[in-house]
Amino acid sequence: MQPRLSAVFFFLLGLSLCLTVPVPLDDSHEFTEEDIRFAERYLRTHYDLRPNPTGIMRKSANTMASKLREMQAFFGLEVTGKLDEETYELMQKPRCGVPDVGEYNFFPRKLKWSKTNLTYRIVSYTSDLRRADVERAFKKAFKVWSDVTPLNFTRIRSGTADIMISFGTKEHGDFYPFDGPSGLLAHAFPPGPDYGGDAHFDDDETWSNDSRGYNLFLVAAHEFGHSLGLEHSRDPGALMFPIYTYTGKSGFVLPDDDVQGIQELYGAGGRDPHPKHPKTPEKCAEDLSIDAITKLRGEMLVFKDRFFWRLHPQMVEAELVLIKSFWPELPNKIDAAYENPIKDLVFMFKGKKVWAMNGYDIVEGFPKKIYEMGFPKEMKRIDAVVHIDDTGKTLFFTGNKYWSYDEETEVMDTGYPKFIEDEFAGIGDRVDAVYQRNGYLYFFNGPLQFEYSIWSKRIVRILHTNSLFWC
Repeated sequence: MQPRLSAVFFFLLGLSLCLTVPVPLDDSHEFTEEDIRFAERYLRTHYDLRPNPTGIMRKSANTMASKLREMQAFFGLEVTGKLDEETYELMQKPRCGVPDVGEYNFFPRKLKWSKTNLTYRIVSYTSDLRRADVERAFKKAFKVWSDVTPLNFTRIRSGTADIMISFGTKEHGDFYPFDGPSGLLAHAFPPGPDYGGDAHFDDDETWSNDSRGYNLFLVAAHEFGHSLGLEHSRDPGALMFPIYTYTGKSGFVLPDDDVQGIQELYGAGGRDPHPKHPKTPEKCAEDLSIDAITKLRGEMLVFKDRFFWRLHPQMVEAELVLIKSFWPELPNKIDAAYENPIKDLVFMFKGKKVWAMNGYDIVEGFPKKIYEMGFPKEMKRIDAVVHIDDTGKTLFFTGNKYWSYDEETEVMDTGYPKFIEDEFAGIGDRVDAVYQRNGYLYFFNGPLQFEYSIWSKRIVRILHTNSLFWC
């Protein structure tokens, strides 16, 4: 892994200047002048887009296109160099105020603290939380980093600490103003004297210790990564990914990408309570297995651990995103999922619970217990599920058996469960995930998928699971 060094964001030139350059636009999308100005500000703030004082239009346009390409590459979007809807939507997401590109040349490379015992001081508080909750969130955020390094953090209540923490709004004394609710949530300075290491939080946000507004612990843990010398990560599962995503109230474990980054700077500690740190799945891994697969309004969603890949017919690359970035109320990992296109609903299963989703919204009355669908109360989970459009039936797989469910009557068919091997010979006695397309069922079992003809009732082909992604 390449070292992820400190993101130095003293972008002194061009912060308050207006650009008068043509923005390369995707012909299929319409943007207002305000949209375009917003995009320009975003690229100035996070990608070091410089205004062109000479007014040479061609050169300026190329600069704008190159910065768009740089941003699209960073976030794994289709790299076009044009402002399109997907790029603009990502620009609008709440995020850290530190740029995504380092190398601003105001500081030497590889910024880090030369000592392992660091102090911090909370200079001011937010009125959104009790002082004790704020203190607890910051202490917990520092522990994320001390657990995996030799670093120790001690809070002091007066004087100058290595890391000074404060809340402020708009222009708050460091020449890097906040922008009101959402947008920029916080920023932090890299290790060094004076402002070095300091972390500032926008008090125009609503701060919380749960999923409301923005979770202070999660944002603080990210910012303290900058305070210690890390820049932003391109890994969408990393804590140091620049876009904010609520990942749950408890049980946070620092992802492997962040562990590697911070240990390159400070080495490993001897007290890590979580020897296994979550890794972001690789879609072309030879041993790739998946948890669930379903369609959602024309897209294919492929679930793995905390993530799912979005496969859209018009997208060249599969987009990897965190489950909670779409559905914060869902668990971090799901067992099975299927779409009922007639009802325009997607059902997702975890343990003994089922959620019904209408787009991004959970249907009222959910989650429910799976036994309310007719399963035995002792059943612990659903392994895989698929809806058969032609018959209106939904097949549920658990262990070595499967059930058939009538979507119209919402009743389990009689005569079930049956053994998987009796009906679908050759696919094995368990199913990880399954989907239907063009008269075939695709059963996933570990690193293999079986293409099964519904009409001839036989396996047609055996493929690797990662062939889903054209690997």
